[in-house]
Amino acid sequence: MANRNLPFFAATSIDALGTGLFTPMSLLYFARVPEIPLATVGVLLSVAAAVTLPLPVLVGQAVDRFGARSVVILAQFAQALGFFCYLAVSGPVSLVLAAMLVSCGQRAFWSAVFTLVADLSERDGTTPDRWFALVGMTQTAGYGVGGLVSGLLLAGATDDLFRLVVLANAVTFVAAGVLLLFVRAGRRQQRAAAERGGYRVLLADRPYQALIATNTVFALCSVFLGIALPVYLVDGVAAPGWLLGPLLVGNTILLAVGQTVAVRLVKPLSRVRALVIAGALWTVWAIASALAVEVPAGVLVPYLAVCMVFYAVAELIHAPVSNALAAAAAPAELRGRYLAIFQYSFTIAMVLAPGLFTVLFTAGRTLPWLALGVLAAVGTIAMSALERRLPAHALRADEEKAATT
Repeated sequence: MANRNLPFFAATSIDALGTGLFTPMSLLYFARVPEIPLATVGVLLSVAAAVTLPLPVLVGQAVDRFGARSVVILAQFAQALGFFCYLAVSGPVSLVLAAMLVSCGQRAFWSAVFTLVADLSERDGTTPDRWFALVGMTQTAGYGVGGLVSGLLLAGATDDLFRLVVLANAVTFVAAGVLLLFVRAGRRQQRAAAERGGYRVLLADRPYQALIATNTVFALCSVFLGIALPVYLVDGVAAPGWLLGPLLVGNTILLAVGQTVAVRLVKPLSRVRALVIAGALWTVWAIASALAVEVPAGVLVPYLAVCMVFYAVAELIHAPVSNALAAAAAPAELRGRYLAIFQYSFTIAMVLAPGLFTVLFTAGRTLPWLALGVLAAVGTIAMSALERRLPAHALRADEEKAATT
């Protein structure tokens, strides 16, 4: 990547580092520093996040009109302001107001950043698959390092240390926003066409709607790991207590270093067929995880490690390729709207995963994994059917590049 892209990747790394640093401490900070009951904190943070759910619709319009870069910069500064406000939280009302500001910034960022990535790859004349892979790797690495430091700090955390972490996260968002001011992204928006079409074009685009629905299933597989695995290892298969850390760390390392390799390996395939492989791997992972209850204790650890490899490879393929396909299948003049709505697949998955797992796990320890395996298999079949319905130029990076030159 050219030197002119260094500010962008530095910004994404710093953003992820601060987020990874604060996230493990988030509930504890509000419970210990302003001394808000933990149950109240959880409810208020959920309410603040739910209030911002309609925001991507507006963000998509703003991206198509003003450009993704401007929206992403504003989102970074909004998150910074929200974290500065966290330092002044003294009760439930101030907490929910500050959390709404942070949540608005987060929602705007994730609704706009992938359009910015697509614009940057287009400006450089490169395929978006590699760009999305590089962004995913830098974010995963930053988040992983931040989480590791946070875990070390939690051992002796004081109120002052909690406040310092919140302040550090606010500063990382300011730094990321400033770095993005030095990024120059080409814009291919055709404003008049965008204003005439708007979301009506997307509502009439059945193949793209099917892509969003199918990706919701895949996104559910992606987020299921962090929610389900800790409980399953302890209460489902009675795995050793030390196992969770190495499994999650190993997965993080693979995601931080392997996405460009995965993109290169699946490049001969169409993007849809690459995602079919990811779906098949997730299906195997889910079913194999359900079968772990029958595995003898002596081989349980290597068995679960192999299961994790299936998950990691699926994620390595899905993360960059799904976003590249979504960007390529969107009309250039409406890319902001299309990708903002595409991100709802991940939002819906994060909303559904906790309830789906807890309800099914209560009924039977293997039921969540079996249900996920069935959903992944259905999603894989549905994805395969989309190859005949999505635009031909969106299926392969080489064809997309030829169509835009």
